[in-house]
Amino acid sequence: MNYIVFDLEWNQAPGGRYRENPKIPFEILEIGAVKLNHRRKVVGKFHETIKPLIYRSMNRYTQAVVHMDMEKLNKSRTFSPVVRSFLEWCGKNPVFVSWGPSDLFELQRNMEYYHIPYQFPRPLLYYDLQKLYSLGYLDGKKRPALSEVVEAMGIPQEGQFHAAFEDAWYTAEIMRRMNIKPLLNYKSVDYYHLPQNHGEEISLDFKTYTKFVSQLYPDKETALKEPTVTALSCNRCRAKVTPRIEWFSGSGGNMYYALCDCPKHGPVKGKIRIRKGPGEEIYIVKTIKAAGESDVDEIIARKDAAKERRQKRVEKEKARRKAAKKAEGVPKKTVKTRSSGRRSRYRGTRKKTAAGSAEQTAT
Repeated sequence: MNYIVFDLEWNQAPGGRYRENPKIPFEILEIGAVKLNHRRKVVGKFHETIKPLIYRSMNRYTQAVVHMDMEKLNKSRTFSPVVRSFLEWCGKNPVFVSWGPSDLFELQRNMEYYHIPYQFPRPLLYYDLQKLYSLGYLDGKKRPALSEVVEAMGIPQEGQFHAAFEDAWYTAEIMRRMNIKPLLNYKSVDYYHLPQNHGEEISLDFKTYTKFVSQLYPDKETALKEPTVTALSCNRCRAKVTPRIEWFSGSGGNMYYALCDCPKHGPVKGKIRIRKGPGEEIYIVKTIKAAGESDVDEIIARKDAAKERRQKRVEKEKARRKAAKKAEGVPKKTVKTRSSGRRSRYRGTRKKTAAGSAEQTAT
């Protein structure tokens, strides 16, 4: 087993999103990788640039970051032979490692566009070293830039950032220097190939928490009616739990939280993330883990805040309806215009004149 610590650089449509190819919005231009054995010793290196076939000029924002020369790229091999060489170099049963969650996803999207077959395992698990570093050295939530961690760990900066091989090398150096063993349970799930039915749904046990990835649903209302989506059990003993706070929506409507109690292990918290699929559909990522006192307090605070937001919306809607009803009940005022007044006076004058003429005639 080897770790493949890799990084990609890519380009996007020079004219902006409305000119992009929706099947491949990011075209890979460079692959860099470092191979580490199970002892995290460097046993191989890979680096190659790629000739672009889709976006023939550089997006100005990409150019400002990666500093690539399109003339040099045009002398490189195209994506298909380069990625085949890369996958062959990776060897059997590689464990991919990247800084952040995007590279493995984009690698597969580019491969699918060029019809390059490769049997990635499903579910495809990998290590997001950015996340692992945060879990081991920060608060678990912050996602630091690669340059920040390189500086913090005192790693010599021998190459520029935002270059595929250099970034892969920096990531490998961070991994080599980290106390990684306690963090190896925290694998990430790649979401490029999503479950298509209940039989393909993913349930994973990472010891300290469980993760569930659902099939695609047309909308979140449909998904949240599914028992497999909302089911809760203790992540340690799988026992039935007693609900304390049922699923409720946090701010934004794409995160849901729940709190329950295991008779053996105490408080357990659940979190549901609603994520957008490749089209208009959505899928669910649910995690369940033990809850400490601070977690319980946080969920209670979230619930109270959600209740307060809901109450404000209700009051605002009541005020709107009351104002609308009041406006409907006010009679409209009749306003006379000058022209209508003149016409009235004129008509009155004509009547008087006609009456006077009749008197004169009678006399």
